Amino acid sequence: MMNCILICLLCGMYGALARDKDQKGKYRVPRLDVKSRQLVLDTNQTLVLSCRGRWELEWTYPSGLARDEVRVEESRCGRTRQHYCSGVTVSGAQARHTGPYSCWYRHRTQKQTSVYVYVTDSKQPFVAHPDPSVSPHVLYIQENQPLVIPCQVTHPNVTTTLVKYPNRKLTLDHRSIVWNSEQGFTIQSPTFSYVGLIYCQAVTEGVVHNSRTYYVHRYVSKIMEVYLNSSGPVRALEGERMVLNCTATGEWNTRVNITWDYPGKKKNTSSTYKRLLMQQTHMLFYNILTIPKLQTSDRGRYTCRVTSGKNTKQQKVTVSVYDRPFIRLKPQHGSVMEVQKGEKSYRISPNLRAFPVPEVVWMKDGKVAADQCSRYHMDGTSLVIRDVAEEDAGKYTVLVRIQEHRLYQNLTLTLVVKVSPQIGEKAVSLHDPGSVPRGSRQALHCTTHGVPPPHIQWLWHPCPSKGLPAAPPA
Repeated sequence: MMNCILICLLCGMYGALARDKDQKGKYRVPRLDVKSRQLVLDTNQTLVLSCRGRWELEWTYPSGLARDEVRVEESRCGRTRQHYCSGVTVSGAQARHTGPYSCWYRHRTQKQTSVYVYVTDSKQPFVAHPDPSVSPHVLYIQENQPLVIPCQVTHPNVTTTLVKYPNRKLTLDHRSIVWNSEQGFTIQSPTFSYVGLIYCQAVTEGVVHNSRTYYVHRYVSKIMEVYLNSSGPVRALEGERMVLNCTATGEWNTRVNITWDYPGKKKNTSSTYKRLLMQQTHMLFYNILTIPKLQTSDRGRYTCRVTSGKNTKQQKVTVSVYDRPFIRLKPQHGSVMEVQKGEKSYRISPNLRAFPVPEVVWMKDGKVAADQCSRYHMDGTSLVIRDVAEEDAGKYTVLVRIQEHRLYQNLTLTLVVKVSPQIGEKAVSLHDPGSVPRGSRQALHCTTHGVPPPHIQWLWHPCPSKGLPAAPPA
């Protein structure tokens, strides 16, 4: 008797465990009360769906169905009320209610079951999406990605044609172009030829219907060049207004994003202005950064970063902000300079730092240098002398002034032109003085010139005796 009771208990426990295991497997995902994957309703019919599962349930509806158009009823169900049930009712269904209805677990969103519902309307074969974010007017062709023309229909058997504006019908070959009544047309490998206006067309009861028109845009992300309006470092005074213009060029249909990184970005005292220009061969993008009143904290590196897809290019510039104007002037290598006569070019360059950019004038011996000789010319703040001559020696004064701020400074430098020693008599053809009387007094002349003055030394070479070698000089 005891053995029978034990066997019965074991069997009962096994049966309960088996039922529980079966129930867990049965409702691993929520279960709808419809067996087919699609439902077809007529306009104004009532849609009723019921979902059952082991946990709390939620619903997702087509975008054309407003929240106030659907009634949801939730309850606990099952013989021991261990399950959750949820019912959806849509009264007076319309064509815009066409789409997927999904039931899913509230805390397990990946566990869901769906049914696609068509609400047929012979006067409206295409599903109209009131929400432009669901069915955008602009469709983008992306590299190595299929292109979907989302002209869903209100009945699975509607015959649809894809049309390229103005009236070129595209062939549906089920390989490169595939039709699906729930999604629309899928172009597997779209090319540039699909760029432009495109729409779908259907004929019901002898009437031609067109879907909304889409603009197909070929997504291009090639950045050709990025440059700033300042090719070198920017210097400005505190309180001044600074404008930096970042310009990017890209191929046709390129879209870029231009951003700035700079020291005072978080202060939010700057402003940006964006502009787009379409040229014959390319696109021009502008992003202009303006800081109305510079502070010393604004100095540093400014970076313009241009991105398009995965491509990025950037340009940088250093900005210096000074609290007041200044002139700092001193010699480069001392106040006295030396140069050899005949040099092709000689540059006189003082060590000059100033802001704002000063006016620089060079004087030679109290007169404007450039007015004295055509061989003198200015190169930046330096004075350049071509084909150095002896008369170029003298005092050179550089005058530096920032007139609007009444700042003036000057520096005088001395230039010494070195001249190689020369003997004047060598340049003149002299006759042999011949013999002179013994014991007479003679004067010999040696005329020299050079800078610095040369040192003269006389050497005597005695005449050699006949037949004997000359004696060494005394």
